[in-house]
Amino acid sequence: MTEPNPWEPPLAGTEAEHLAGALDRLRSTFRWKADDLDAVGLQTTIGPSSLTLGGLLKHLAAVEDSYFTTKLTGDKLGAPWDDNGWDGTNDWEFESAVDDTPEQLYALYDGAVERSRAKLRSVLADGGFDQPIHASDGGGNHANLRRLVCDLIEEYGRHTGHADLLREAVDGMVGEDPPDGWRARSQRG
Repeated sequence: MTEPNPWEPPLAGTEAEHLAGALDRLRSTFRWKADDLDAVGLQTTIGPSSLTLGGLLKHLAAVEDSYFTTKLTGDKLGAPWDDNGWDGTNDWEFESAVDDTPEQLYALYDGAVERSRAKLRSVLADGGFDQPIHASDGGGNHANLRRLVCDLIEEYGRHTGHADLLREAVDGMVGEDPPDGWRARSQRG
């Protein structure tokens, strides 16, 4: 039997393994769709939409850090977000990505995912998905870790679909999962 790809969730695992596995599968699929492009490829749009793969890389990097910092613990975002020129708008990540190089966008995204994975491993070591997190409804009712991870899975589901369409427009690449043995260009030796 061959070793499964690292992004494949377990066939029969625990709740933590399945939720983390589903999230990592979407992260890997998204990263594969955005991988190995130059600035032109990362800034390609479809029709009247201004959405780009570069904007999605930056947006999902911000979402990863926001979820696993502000929503999880209530801490303020630190580097690389504390001095990044954010203008307070909700579309800043999408609009400002045009000013970033491909290397900056890939490093920003990859770093955010690694920080999130480490924080999720750490918080799961301290308890399961039922533990409360900082995010609340304002009335004292706190979400739990399961809700945070499920919300992030939903965010990735939406944007991985966008990435699929954008990548096909760039160079015709299609597919549901990365090919066997795939690794992001930045992770190749």
